[in-house]
Amino acid sequence: MRWPSFWVVLLLHQCQYTCSKVVAPPLPLLPIPSASQLKWQRREVIVFFHFGMNTFTDSEWGTGEENPALFDPAALDAGQWVDAAAGAGTSLVILTAKHHDGFCLWPSRYTDHSVARSPWKGGRGDVVRELVEAASARGIDVGLYLSPWDLHEKSYGLEVEYNEYYLAQLQELLTRYGTISEIWFDGAKGEKAKKMNYYFKDWFETVKQLQSSINIFSDAGPDIRWVGDESGSAGSTCWSTVNRTVLRIGDATLESYLNTGDPRGTDWVPPECDVSIRPGWFWHKNETAKPVSQLMEIYYNSVGHNCVLLLNVPPNSTGLVSDDDMQRLRDFRAAINSVFSTDLAAGSAAKASTQRGGEGGGFAPDNVLDCDDWTYWAAEDGDRRRGHWIELALPRANASFNVVRIQEAIAMGQRIMKHEVFADRKLVAKGTTVGYKRLHRLPSPVKAQRVKIRITKSRGPPLLSAVGLHYDPFNKGSSVAKHNNGTEA
Repeated sequence: MRWPSFWVVLLLHQCQYTCSKVVAPPLPLLPIPSASQLKWQRREVIVFFHFGMNTFTDSEWGTGEENPALFDPAALDAGQWVDAAAGAGTSLVILTAKHHDGFCLWPSRYTDHSVARSPWKGGRGDVVRELVEAASARGIDVGLYLSPWDLHEKSYGLEVEYNEYYLAQLQELLTRYGTISEIWFDGAKGEKAKKMNYYFKDWFETVKQLQSSINIFSDAGPDIRWVGDESGSAGSTCWSTVNRTVLRIGDATLESYLNTGDPRGTDWVPPECDVSIRPGWFWHKNETAKPVSQLMEIYYNSVGHNCVLLLNVPPNSTGLVSDDDMQRLRDFRAAINSVFSTDLAAGSAAKASTQRGGEGGGFAPDNVLDCDDWTYWAAEDGDRRRGHWIELALPRANASFNVVRIQEAIAMGQRIMKHEVFADRKLVAKGTTVGYKRLHRLPSPVKAQRVKIRITKSRGPPLLSAVGLHYDPFNKGSSVAKHNNGTEA
């Protein structure tokens, strides 16, 4: 019996569709990041500009009694600041619009302690506006820091009056200058400061009302948390999740919790690592920038530990980023690029313990090699006691690497709790969390034909978006964790 050609074609088409049907993604593991949190995480390195009255008084914390006449940067060029930040490869810069001394870098209507009372540009200058316009012209986003502690404002210490004052200044900053990507709050204040109850809840809700896509940074989030130190270093275990109900802004007893996060956390509040390129946060003539080797150490301990690095670069008293600091930023970016622009895992053949939906299901092991954050290898949710693994057969067995890069598909939540790395069945690295990015530096270069990542403990089936192998010529192994010379069972 001969079937009509139409039915033959239809049957073949249905068979082809059935055989290649893509499997639906797994359910996310809550909590998960918002779109603005994902965008922030992928920036990796952002820049802080500490600039203000302290720049002209050679101080870190001012008194609030400084004469506005001291503020007179003869050559201020916000475009040069942004160019300096761009040299480090950043896409976001944050400015201290007001530090603890209360001096405002914009002409606020609510105080006389601002650029409007300074000789700079005859009292008609606005540092915030100049930075926003310079950044916009270069495709760079802007964030602002508005210090809650204010040593100049006379209403400080009067609960309602000062909270109204602070909220009014927030409204100025978030309505005059276009889109602000990040707003910075902290609980810093001196030991002898007046007692003050900040209305953080009111402030946060007003911020979100005025700019719904903004990320709010503080010790307690709600969008980004402080990492718990100012050395640029996150814990070797670092969860993006915490329980916000236990966090309190300015509580030093929580620094360890902030540093590591919480695997049982109900809120997605990833950490930001703040550190200055110089010893101080503000510019001081007798200070110099950290060497590239130290900046790379910071990069591995922040970005390589599931964080974003916020690197402070203080403009000097002429209103410019110092030439040496600009060069150091360029050298820092060049060092990062020299390590990570070449992936020795590219072109590998990938296989895994399991894959969701089997072959053709859309979650193949080679998704970790396609340089796409939105695709990933997904393991089947089977017997977790046996663990999951993914293995790369390298295209060049003679290539040396000393950095292993692992990335989770964090849009679906953070899952990995423990993992190991093997090169030709020899254990070369092990760790706990992965998150957005985990960078393992090996004590010495390794040559191998096969590299296997074994997930030994996970909250649900692991989802890996990337695995990479790199060579770092700056890595001397002195500060690199060493592991026992075990072999894979």
